[in-house]
Amino acid sequence: MRIISGKYKGRRLSPPKNLPVRPTTDMSKEALFNILNNHFNFTELSVLDLFAGTGNISFEFASRGSEPIVSVDADFGCVSFIKKTAAEFDFTITAIKSDVFKFLEKTKGDFDIVFADPPYGIEQKDFEKVVQLVFERELLSEDGMMIVEHSKHTKLEHLSNFSFQKNYGGSTFSFFEWESDSGNNEDNEDDSEE
Repeated sequence: MRIISGKYKGRRLSPPKNLPVRPTTDMSKEALFNILNNHFNFTELSVLDLFAGTGNISFEFASRGSEPIVSVDADFGCVSFIKKTAAEFDFTITAIKSDVFKFLEKTKGDFDIVFADPPYGIEQKDFEKVVQLVFERELLSEDGMMIVEHSKHTKLEHLSNFSFQKNYGGSTFSFFEWESDSGNNEDNEDDSEE
């Protein structure tokens, strides 16, 4: 696992092998950040990273100057690794051990980016619930963007505030924004090179 851009570009990270995670691939991560680069200046972007796992996405934002960052995961080992790495790199990341659904139901905040990478095996309704809770609780800033990483078998384009979707190999990123025109599907392309 490596940081692909920013202050710590090229730095390799070695999370413990026993963590229950499926990290976003470097190819998918690079493609995601290329998209975000067209929408945001990363400096001082507030980020909420849900199902954070190894902190792969959190570290990428932090390397590019985003802060504050809140990383939430239910696994103690994952949260410990994020805390340790954040301290080592002096990243402004708060790692919280919590069930993501419980966290969303009680937290308050206003984030420019909400990234969620739930386990691909959870039910469709739980993917939908993550998106619904973020918008119901108004955790996304007015000009912010929510990104959900999921398999191509999970369909989220019918949800309110859906904006567009990108496919990379076996992963799909669905993007959500306030008051988006859900009829606009021109960006739904498959960028995979299978």
